[in-house]
Amino acid sequence: MASYRIEWKQSAQRELKKLGTGVIVKILEAVEGLAENPHPRGGRKLMGTEHTYRIRVGDYRVVYAVREFTLVIEVVKVGHRKEVYRKLT
Repeated sequence: MASYRIEWKQSAQRELKKLGTGVIVKILEAVEGLAENPHPRGGRKLMGTEHTYRIRVGDYRVVYAVREFTLVIEVVKVGHRKEVYRKLT
């Protein structure tokens, strides 16, 4: 299976920078794992979307879109589980 390329939206990068160092390391490790397996165990498809998924990293969530034909994973949003789904487009 081919490896996916990871792309970050600028807004997701800003959200990541606001978090603590320990959490950032865990999130980056989880996102790097998506390059080999874009549908990891525990990952969930978001309702009402075609290509958007989320993974859990402790109390935080990483929302990402998978583009199968171009082998790209775009990280859309990173945040605490209570707030990450608000204003998700």
